[in-house]
Amino acid sequence: MTHIAGTDRTQAVLLPEVLDDYVTADNPVRFLDAFVAQLDLGALSFQRAVPADTGRPGYDPGDLLRLYLYGYLHRIRSSRRLEQETHRNVELMWLLRGLRPDFKTIADFRRDHPAALKGVGREFVLLCRRLELFGGELLAIDGSKFRAVNARDRSYTPARLATLQRDIDRTIARYLRELERQDEAEAGTEGPSAEALQEKITALQQRRARYETLQQELAASGETARSLTDPDSRLMMSGGRIEVCYNVQTAVDAKHKLIVAEDVTNAAGDRDQLSPMATAAQELLGGATPVVVADQGYYHGTEIKACLDAGITPLVPRPLTSANEARGLFTKDDFVYDPGADRYRCPAGETLTYRTTTLELGRRIKNYRTPACGRCALRPRCTRNQDGRKITRWVDEHLLEAMEAQLRREPHLFAHRKELAEHPYGTMKRGMDQGYFLLKGLRKVRGEFSLTTLTYNLKRVFNLVGVPRLLGALA
Repeated sequence: MTHIAGTDRTQAVLLPEVLDDYVTADNPVRFLDAFVAQLDLGALSFQRAVPADTGRPGYDPGDLLRLYLYGYLHRIRSSRRLEQETHRNVELMWLLRGLRPDFKTIADFRRDHPAALKGVGREFVLLCRRLELFGGELLAIDGSKFRAVNARDRSYTPARLATLQRDIDRTIARYLRELERQDEAEAGTEGPSAEALQEKITALQQRRARYETLQQELAASGETARSLTDPDSRLMMSGGRIEVCYNVQTAVDAKHKLIVAEDVTNAAGDRDQLSPMATAAQELLGGATPVVVADQGYYHGTEIKACLDAGITPLVPRPLTSANEARGLFTKDDFVYDPGADRYRCPAGETLTYRTTTLELGRRIKNYRTPACGRCALRPRCTRNQDGRKITRWVDEHLLEAMEAQLRREPHLFAHRKELAEHPYGTMKRGMDQGYFLLKGLRKVRGEFSLTTLTYNLKRVFNLVGVPRLLGALA
């Protein structure tokens, strides 16, 4: 018995094989080719979608888009590696018809088309909608931190700048003491020379001046941090440690865990992202009125009201942030609200009535008090305020109370949040190795993340539907 033998490399072939024979009918590259071919690249704002009448011909943006879609599907994002693949990858030779753009051309294409790449992702979502791959009944919104192209040592906050300047002052003071000691000691003693110490002091003074300039710029701009390599990135908590990141957002449909809407922000928290993500998903789903679940980080009364005004039903648990609970005092939950009489009943049975309305952070807040606090036996367990206990209530707080009641009635809806919202991020970061950005600047990383989410959706739809049906849908 012998092993299976290949063909002699020097053997001549009378009828050469056609490159198309290497690409089967159900190969995903056939869909990538057809999908890009039916896009209106000019309407999506791709440059050179219509070739110029004069000058050196450029690459068709459709071919470069095909290259990136293939690369992201196969964990290849580097422009240099993509260039290498065009020389040795048979599927790419078929997809690009033998074109071999250089890495600079490839890199510039991704850098220059962030809005257009987002539009391509939108077009694929609309195709999935035509194939009825979205349920439009339950959405899960979540955020995750993706690392930016900026080291932690190149990101500064006012507090860190102040610490660095204090450390420099101490070091300079130590060097000056050493200079004084050398002046008093005999020549030729051990230790760095006076010239070397003076050079170190000068370098430290220059560094301190740079830090002081950065601190002044931060104070003038009102920013809380400044990153030098990627100015749009921010210090955020990621995986239990502080990293320089962007906060990416997704809205995932429950039917097949496909991403409907996505965005990138440099805000460290999620509390202002609920309604923008929910309404963007609603628009792409054709005006659906879904139930939207999100974790406690999205709990913000204004955002919840905006969702309800748009016909969306948000389900977001209320975080426990009461300072009184940590002190062992009664919290607002211990007071019972009577909506008919617009008043609260305290644990001692007394009534807190409405007094005034104030405007706080753009929200109208009603204040409730009772004169009974001065003689109440439970006061030590209720408040430390000399004026007695005050209860505040947002004028639209009934919306939050209704949402909490629905969460208690339908806990099964919120129970799906984790499996829906976190599954795509696990796939992107582990399976696709795309938990970090290659580009700098918020505008550019938004386009890069659009490619990532489009690739995630492509991988799922290939498994769900198959290439032949997708090709049929395009036809």
